[in-house]
Amino acid sequence: MKTVGVIGLGNMGRGMARCAKRGGFRVLGFDAAPGVAETLQEDGIEARASIAAIASEVDVLVLSLPTSAIVEEVVLGQGGVVSSGKPGLIVVDTTTADPNSTKKVAAALAKCGIGFVDAPVSGGPKGAATATMTMVLGGSESHVAAVEPILAAISAKRVHVGPVGAGHVTKIINNMLTGVHLLAASEAVRAAKGAGVDPEKLVEALNGGSGRNSATLTNYPTWIFNGKFDSGFTMKLMRKDVRLAMALLDSVHENAPVAREAGRLWAASEASIGDAEDFNRIVQFNESTQRD
Repeated sequence: MKTVGVIGLGNMGRGMARCAKRGGFRVLGFDAAPGVAETLQEDGIEARASIAAIASEVDVLVLSLPTSAIVEEVVLGQGGVVSSGKPGLIVVDTTTADPNSTKKVAAALAKCGIGFVDAPVSGGPKGAATATMTMVLGGSESHVAAVEPILAAISAKRVHVGPVGAGHVTKIINNMLTGVHLLAASEAVRAAKGAGVDPEKLVEALNGGSGRNSATLTNYPTWIFNGKFDSGFTMKLMRKDVRLAMALLDSVHENAPVAREAGRLWAASEASIGDAEDFNRIVQFNESTQRD
């Protein structure tokens, strides 16, 4: 498998396309926004004008898209991958998506002789640009093995967690925990500040103890304390992922009171923190203040 296509050339897809090219693969790119793919031609990425054009030419097709609905449109819609991909093609979906939608898409592709691996990623735009992402993979052993050389060129760690859909379940749970950690850490920081403890010293201390988590280890030092709030991941996307997590809890009949309260708070934050804001802005949300 020497030719790779990337559909969706945003913050993540652009980095993955460049890393695949540096890894020695021929890389084709398509984005629904006019002119986006052409901007990568100086990096050796070959632009294609449609989904059909790219799907018909590649051995592996990487999807980097915002939602399950868009994935379904790209794969199942008119001129989509189902109608234009060649048998033997393997689709790798890096979107954080609804596992039920994932299984639907994979089944439709299988009828056409096209494989599918769900491979959502962690690491953000920086990880995508530097091939340091972690990928959690759902799919058959044979399909995962077939795309391993390409995934190795765009990521640092890959964990095959189960059949199709398992990667997306794992990613949703990961992001659910991220949402919980940010809310819990923000409460800890406010409490410490109210008691006269320097928040940055607090986080430094927590990171040396058992209270550390992703928010204290990464989010606060990288994007929050410095006021940058520029992780490249928006409130809109995180709220979408939290909604997926709540739907997952419903589907398995799991009570999960802590996670569900976090889900409620993320939803409530929409009234005061806009969709376009960085998702780390959630630490500035204080529901009691909103009620005053």
